[in-house]
Amino acid sequence: MVAATRWVLAHRRCVVGVWVLLTLAGAATVNAATRSFSTAFTVPGSEGYTTNVQIVRTFHSGGNNAPLLAVIHLPPGATATRPLVQDGLKAVAARLRTALPGARIASYASTHSPAFVSRDGQTTFLIADPLPDPHASFGVNTAAAKAATAALAHTTVLGAPVQVTGVDALQNATGGGGGPGVLVESVLGGVGALAVLAVVFASLLAIVPILMAIVAIMTTFLVLYGVAQLLSVSFIVEFLVGLIGLGVAIDYSLLVIVRWREQRARGAVGEAAVIEAMSTAGRAVAFSGSTVAIGLLALIVLPLPFLRSIGLAGMLIPLVSVLVAITLLPVLLLGVGERLDWPHRRSEVTAGRRWTAWARATVRLRWPAAIGALALLIALVIAATSLNPGTSNVNTLARSGEAHAGLETLNAAGIGAGALQPIEILSDGGQAGARRVAAAVAHLPGVHGAVAPGGPAWEHGRLALADAFTVADPATAAGAAALNRVIAAARRFGPGVRVGGTAAESADFVHVIYSHFPEMVALIAVLTFLLLARAFRSLILPLKAVLLNVISVGAAWGVMTLVWQDGHGSRLLYGIAPTHAITSWIPLMVFAFLFGLSMDYEVFILSRVREEYDASGSTDEAVTTGLGRTGRLVTSAALILFLAFIALSSGPETDIKVFATGLAAGILLDATVIRALLVPALVSLLGRWNWWLPEWSARLLRISAPPPRDDPVGA
Repeated sequence: MVAATRWVLAHRRCVVGVWVLLTLAGAATVNAATRSFSTAFTVPGSEGYTTNVQIVRTFHSGGNNAPLLAVIHLPPGATATRPLVQDGLKAVAARLRTALPGARIASYASTHSPAFVSRDGQTTFLIADPLPDPHASFGVNTAAAKAATAALAHTTVLGAPVQVTGVDALQNATGGGGGPGVLVESVLGGVGALAVLAVVFASLLAIVPILMAIVAIMTTFLVLYGVAQLLSVSFIVEFLVGLIGLGVAIDYSLLVIVRWREQRARGAVGEAAVIEAMSTAGRAVAFSGSTVAIGLLALIVLPLPFLRSIGLAGMLIPLVSVLVAITLLPVLLLGVGERLDWPHRRSEVTAGRRWTAWARATVRLRWPAAIGALALLIALVIAATSLNPGTSNVNTLARSGEAHAGLETLNAAGIGAGALQPIEILSDGGQAGARRVAAAVAHLPGVHGAVAPGGPAWEHGRLALADAFTVADPATAAGAAALNRVIAAARRFGPGVRVGGTAAESADFVHVIYSHFPEMVALIAVLTFLLLARAFRSLILPLKAVLLNVISVGAAWGVMTLVWQDGHGSRLLYGIAPTHAITSWIPLMVFAFLFGLSMDYEVFILSRVREEYDASGSTDEAVTTGLGRTGRLVTSAALILFLAFIALSSGPETDIKVFATGLAAGILLDATVIRALLVPALVSLLGRWNWWLPEWSARLLRISAPPPRDDPVGA
């Protein structure tokens, strides 16, 4: 690190020039980069995916594209069997055909199937599968939802209003894929970060980490723009670069700048102060960035294109941030650092008094501290065991408006929310085959009904479609069970009958992700352990770090389960109903990012503790001094990330809110309960065992084993 820093400082004009050009190019292409990202969540090769592809190819709609529904609750005494009602339904269908050219439409009037009618006959609905919109933001067909709503405005059947609902209509009511955008949310997070940094530095140096973050974010977007020309890159990367990139880049800058100020306070000046800071803090930044990158790169073991793209593209975030911190930042500190450190109202000569006092108290009360922290974390991990990965409850999409009213009408009539995501069954036996399948699944437990409409829109050669409507939302356990019954019944007809629809593909998605999840966890754990074993020159510290990081992620999952899946907070915070499930990609992404991000704090603290132990030979003294030096840094860094995730949660999409909540909770728990309480307590309890590194392991790791110490266990 020293040699690299000397080279950077010797070529500082070239270094600054390159970063300026990259930043300007990134800013110029950032909009084009975000437009090139994909919104697809697919599982190529699965039954649901291949069936949906065939459905769209043959019938030009449906498959993994949710339909729109026109819902009518008739006046007392009227039922769907009345001729006047059927005439009204035909008129509604005609309006929909005009508003949605090419849409597949079916109703009781065209099929006489009880699948479209409630048990009392008073509530009925039409289903319309519009042509997909290739330019739909986040997959939400806003145009079709708006066109159908406008076409049926003020339309009535026997005086009863027609309510347009559906997944896209509900999404459209929340703002769809709109909102302020990730860059605006990044600015909001940056404002919060600047306020925190102003307190940390009490000088103009507070703007330096923000500048480093801007350079890192713009450069990462530029690189991703190039990557997106070669392979599909998920839109999720846009949020991760803008907000996690903000937090990580600031974290790394914080660590280096605080150490640089400490060296200056000890008398080092100019280039010497920069080199001393980089030899310690710069090394910690490099190791920390590597752990975050490993956590993301491990996603490539999952056989899903969009997750692999996130793994490859997401690892660029910490790597670019590390490059900025070890190249541009030293140059800036040498050139204008001393002038920006004004007014110098905070000294780094000694460790922070409050954090030193906290560390001493934690060491003195190590048993109660460890037991209390573990009790809280274990309680949250237990809550996480009931986490249900799947698709969020449609009731979370909109809380008012016509689309929500239509959903409520379906629920009240006993038809249920499952009608919004019909199970599409593709049969190669023509219309007769589709009708046999529909008859076989129509009366299964949890299924409201099934229909094979027929006609050219539903039959093409030997291929024909049938739709089955579950009563419960597929996000719920009851809805998932009904889906499985339909799949099992359909498979009894042989390989010529296949099951598709949004719920079926989502179920395949969950199966593929979580059947390979242990492989990803094992890969991350092993690589992280090896990297930290070299960094800390110990086998116990990295093992403890990996275990605590897994517990930390489990606790974050527990928070998501309690707040969102079970609804203990979602209504209070956002006015959103319990989701009954956590969207399948969220737990995985929370794990990958939190595992790496929380390791930042582990490296920040324990690298300093290792340094102090090498100097003093006392574990307790090393913990006290190390936490005293890094406690303010870690909590400030965590607060910045927390504010970034709060900014992310301001978007209208429920999934993004859940994702941001998981990340925010994980960072907060990690920086407080784990790093500020449990880690120092455990290190103090383990004493000399923290530094255990047998000679055989040192040879394997290609490092020198530290000399033995007399530091006792628990001292």
